[in-house]
Amino acid sequence: MSTATPRWAATTADRLLPEFPWNRLAPLWEAARRHPDGVIDLSIGAPVDPTPDVIRRALVAAVDAPGYPSTEGPVALRAAIVDYLARRAGVQCLDVDMVLPTIGSKEVISQLPAFLGLGADDVIAIPDLGYPTYEIGALSTGTRMVRYVDPRDVDTEGVAVLWINSPSNPEGRILSSDDLRMILERARRTGTLVVSDECYLEFGWTSEPTSILHPDVCGNDTVGILICSSLSKRSNLAGYRAGFLAGDGELLARLLEYRKHMGQMVPTPVQAAMTAALEDDAHVALQREIYLQRRAAMRPSLEAAGFVIDHSDGGLYFWVRREGETCWQIAEWMADRGIIAVPGEIYGESGRDHVRLTITTGDNDVARASQRLMQHASR
Repeated sequence: MSTATPRWAATTADRLLPEFPWNRLAPLWEAARRHPDGVIDLSIGAPVDPTPDVIRRALVAAVDAPGYPSTEGPVALRAAIVDYLARRAGVQCLDVDMVLPTIGSKEVISQLPAFLGLGADDVIAIPDLGYPTYEIGALSTGTRMVRYVDPRDVDTEGVAVLWINSPSNPEGRILSSDDLRMILERARRTGTLVVSDECYLEFGWTSEPTSILHPDVCGNDTVGILICSSLSKRSNLAGYRAGFLAGDGELLARLLEYRKHMGQMVPTPVQAAMTAALEDDAHVALQREIYLQRRAAMRPSLEAAGFVIDHSDGGLYFWVRREGETCWQIAEWMADRGIIAVPGEIYGESGRDHVRLTITTGDNDVARASQRLMQHASR
């Protein structure tokens, strides 16, 4: 019998990728489960409110789908994406050949470096505090990474791809039109592709977020720009896996051919649901009000318990710290009260003094968490 180790025994994940970040929360869950009144999960930003009826009706109407879906999506869906970006973000530079539906946004973020053919001789710039999948995309292709704290300070010389995110996860920072224009102008001088993660564009609280494809930023020129967006948050569609890319038409045409070969097709019923979601603004306005109420309910209790809320100007999270405590100390304190928070270090080294708390949990959990925090403040 052969004793050789099979080549498939060591997968790419084993060789190149770190431990899945949420696995690191296991000790916090163990502590939180000991709370007599149960666990309140404020960690993952997964929507809990119902998927709107207008979307569900569109999905059900399209369930008889015996044939393969098109990778590029029907014209109706692509037109809905173009119209949505024009209506909600003021984008004027797109047509139906400059958008592409995707199976959520995570698969695009993780696989974009592979599509671009990047490797060990290339560089990707990612936020030091950011969605961990930016890093995964680089690691899976062996691409070098540079991490930045502020995208306005990035030297893009020699950088193939610059990821930006506004409103950002986890901090909730919002880049102004002037900021975005400066970043884009610098990137264009160095031939750097700018990929803007705009999944939270609908959720600006203290100021209005701007798309990098807004004419004030890009001058209606899409060359060297992609935006990545998702319907998970705006339309409570995380379970549908519904997202899209938009921007540089030549690059998207090449990406479409790649996705055809790879079989990356959004299912036909989901394409119909996406079209309905993008054509309807009323459900988004309602969801915004729900999240505003949850922010307003949770904020006073956090401050009463001694926490400082930094940034959190947009997005669906509170980014908090407490004097003299590390992110793990804060997370353990919350776990002792049955509350699961995410230590900021999971998002990057500069998050070691903060934790992230989501407002996507239900009203009852927001009230229960606020009560537990206030009980501490009153002692």
